[in-house]
Amino acid sequence: MSYVAQLSKTQYRWLIGTLIVTVGIVAFGWISEPQHADVSVSSPTVEMTIREIAPKLDATGKALARQLGLPVDVPKGKPLRKLGVEQDDLDHVAEHLLSHRPSQLKYYVFAALVLWASVFLIRLGRPDGFPVSERESWYPRAPYILTLLVAVLVCGFLLGKSPNPMEGAVKVFKSMVGLYPSVWAKVRAFLFFIALAIVGNKLICGWACPFGALQELLYSLPILKRIKRRKVPFLVSNVVRGGLFLLMLLLLFGIVGGKKGFVIYHAMNPFNLFNFDFETPSILITIVVALVLALAVYRPFCQFICPFGFISWLAERLSLMRVRINRDLCTDCGACVRACPSGAAKSKVKSGLFGADCYSCARCLNVCPDDAIAYRCVLQKERNQIDP
Repeated sequence: MSYVAQLSKTQYRWLIGTLIVTVGIVAFGWISEPQHADVSVSSPTVEMTIREIAPKLDATGKALARQLGLPVDVPKGKPLRKLGVEQDDLDHVAEHLLSHRPSQLKYYVFAALVLWASVFLIRLGRPDGFPVSERESWYPRAPYILTLLVAVLVCGFLLGKSPNPMEGAVKVFKSMVGLYPSVWAKVRAFLFFIALAIVGNKLICGWACPFGALQELLYSLPILKRIKRRKVPFLVSNVVRGGLFLLMLLLLFGIVGGKKGFVIYHAMNPFNLFNFDFETPSILITIVVALVLALAVYRPFCQFICPFGFISWLAERLSLMRVRINRDLCTDCGACVRACPSGAAKSKVKSGLFGADCYSCARCLNVCPDDAIAYRCVLQKERNQIDP
């Protein structure tokens, strides 16, 4: 019997209602999308000053100076020509800064994808009334794969690289050193992504982030299975990821190096793939290495580099919906641990407080022979259900 045929009437109503709401969210975002003026009509020239150009590019004078390779305290009222800037360099910087102009529609698509993921994991993945002997048909991979494809194609290539969770985290700190006109605008964007991560355990990373989705799709290919059984120790990957984040802060605020405004993630931003903007060789190398490794290593960029991945790993403690273990039923058979690609299931079974990232991929939810594992809201208290 197919998965769809197993759904109850109530679940069909949930399915149809969720699809209607998600389409409505995206439609509202489409209608609300602001129309940006064509900047090519008044392209900046080197006869103009930083003070004149920066507002046109939605940047501060410091940010524009940094992008042009000038000191951040360079005179902002002098023509760029007198500061030694070539027109080709200015054109390249202008194109780069404009590529960071966020698509407001993308925020709505992110929200719609997270809503769909939440309903699927909580209400639709497991058909009502079916016994645990049918568990292999629960949480089918097709809806997950289709959602990942939407994330890559729509949130990535169609709508461009900005906004995205990684930039949402970094731009908050960049705005604090004067690289963006408004701190609060970047704080609001960051809080949006954090909220989506808290609604469901890293659902924004696991189901909606376009580069995360691309890595997930590559890892899901049925190849290199023996290598995939060997998981990177979480302590190693998280120390690297956390260390990079700390180094970014030290460099950005000038504590190390003595100059504010340097962001190490600029040299390894994989979201440039979605604008086909490979401004430095290191960006292209990062993308190629991450995607090749993703064939055998689970989400390597997320595990080793992504600053939002590190922050949302801390925020997982607050997630409203997550994988939960019924310890009265769990026999510690290890089925969920073997199915989990990140090592998160092991920490949940062992009651680890700061275990590996859980991306809500649902791999663990249909393997338990004792029905001891479920994806539920933390406010939903069931008898014998204990939150790990």
